[in-house]
Amino acid sequence: MRVRRNPLPRRLVDILCYLVIGVFLPIVFIFEIIVVLPAIHEPGGFLHTFTFLMAMFLLFNIKGNMLACMMIDTSVDLEHVKAPPASEAVRLGWRHCTTCDRLAPPRSWHCKVCGVCILKRDHHCLFTGCCIGHQNNRYFMCFTLYLLVGSMYALAYNSVYMWLLNGSIYCNWLTVIKLVCPMFMLVIGSFWTNVQLLFYSLNILALLYASVILAYHVPIVLRGEVCAESGKQHTYNNGLYSNLRSVFGQRMHVAWLSPLVKSQLPDDGYTWTTNSAEKSKATKKSN
Repeated sequence: MRVRRNPLPRRLVDILCYLVIGVFLPIVFIFEIIVVLPAIHEPGGFLHTFTFLMAMFLLFNIKGNMLACMMIDTSVDLEHVKAPPASEAVRLGWRHCTTCDRLAPPRSWHCKVCGVCILKRDHHCLFTGCCIGHQNNRYFMCFTLYLLVGSMYALAYNSVYMWLLNGSIYCNWLTVIKLVCPMFMLVIGSFWTNVQLLFYSLNILALLYASVILAYHVPIVLRGEVCAESGKQHTYNNGLYSNLRSVFGQRMHVAWLSPLVKSQLPDDGYTWTTNSAEKSKATKKSN
């Protein structure tokens, strides 16, 4: 597995999106542990300890999988993998990339932002500032899943803290207006109250982002596709088990527990296991 030379986001929009998760998430986590959690559960008690450990587990997986997405190089490595002869390229699914001016393997697409062809390219992720492809799709899906669970967990505790324990401060129309239009936080209300509302807004934003991303990408993964293949005829749908295995690897039953768990992918990113039935259908249509 190769490591990217420069894993940092390049575009301004990528940098801003990365800061939301990469910088603000740890700050919000500290706020949750120091302020919110002791207000709901007695420090040292079972629920306090359990929630703290669960929060640590979620934060580790969110940040760990996010960093893995950014660090792992999933681009085409033509220095170590030779392209087939031109006479065999079309039959094997290789095509010419006009930007790189060289042959690119099947299911790879060129990314203008990253400046390289990506193996089994799915999309360019704004929050990680890199492309999601063959080698890091597992980490992207786990990152999004744990972000969803963590956001739901935090939203439940934040709601109890704000609306039940401190209802006299937050239960008013001004709070609703600030949540709808965060710009009012700059001019109205105390600094501490606005900071808590800002964290609450970021919590909702993270929950919405994770929900939308999973709702869109989970069906694509289950069908054995990437975004560019969605809705098109292809031969890569090998059944639910094989499709999940192609993303999460041979140890997919435990790979979701931690980004540190090694799980070898069944394909190398240059040649692919295809569905023979779908392949014969495609051949008949072309004839």
